[in-house]
Amino acid sequence: MSKVLIFAEFSHGQLKKGALELLSAARSAGLHATAVLLGTGAKTTAQQLGAWGVSEALVGDNAGFDQYNPEIFATTVAQAIKDSGADVVLASSTMMARDLFPRVAAKLDTAVVGDCTELSLKGDVTARRPLFSGKCTAGVSFTTSGPKIILMRANQLPVGDAGTASAVALKELPAPTTGGLGTLVKAVVKGTSEKLDLTEANIIVAGGRGLKEAANFKLLNDLADVCGATVGASRAVVDAGWVPHTIQVGQTGKTVAPSLYIAVGISGAIQHLAGMSGSKVIVAINKDANAPIFQKATYGIVGDLFEVVPALTQEFKAIL
Repeated sequence: MSKVLIFAEFSHGQLKKGALELLSAARSAGLHATAVLLGTGAKTTAQQLGAWGVSEALVGDNAGFDQYNPEIFATTVAQAIKDSGADVVLASSTMMARDLFPRVAAKLDTAVVGDCTELSLKGDVTARRPLFSGKCTAGVSFTTSGPKIILMRANQLPVGDAGTASAVALKELPAPTTGGLGTLVKAVVKGTSEKLDLTEANIIVAGGRGLKEAANFKLLNDLADVCGATVGASRAVVDAGWVPHTIQVGQTGKTVAPSLYIAVGISGAIQHLAGMSGSKVIVAINKDANAPIFQKATYGIVGDLFEVVPALTQEFKAIL
């Protein structure tokens, strides 16, 4: 039986949804799972793991882990994997994990596969990931003898109900040291948005060039506030400087798979479709009836977004 190590990201004392998906997958497969948590508050957050079948957590409850440093994190996580004796390592395919785990794999001389959308932990561990901008998917298996490292997209696996809380044994990881580092993070400038990260959002309202100018993103913000959504954008408006790159959806931005994706004024370039085609329901609003986005849309509205979006906002206000 495989032993699983889960890199559990958390924020403000709460496990991220992606981490809960991985914990649920391991529990459903009847596998023993150990978790790794790094950053201030890791000890307190780790106590939540008992309800997800985790009996042991490796924690780095230290401010030195609050800001991601690839050298520090790679050394710490690689050693944690060795100490745990894990056969399988699971993490959400976040921007940080996609930078971190290839480094970890190199240290352990093993394989890593990222951006997966399907996972099987029963018997031989396998996964499936999209290729060629989502035009097809490929099954992935491992031939290496070392731990199998799999990065899963968020919103791809079901989250089960939390079970009865039980005690979690904590093992403290060594505090990070900065001596001999090639890079050192001096400061991080954070955005002001308090909305859920795009990769974990259940509802996304995304805007494109059809909005005409940056000020018109207020229409999307108003709609998002009403329905509890996170705002995204196409590359065209990010390149134009209307919104920050942190909310870009697409091949060169973030890959998302919400339950509901509302595309406003987005024509549907293949690079954008590659980042959102995994959405459960896609609603497209565009005045061009021939826009490629309608080929992917579950529901399409051909019309003036400056009339349609305010009307949707009012309708949502009436029912929510």
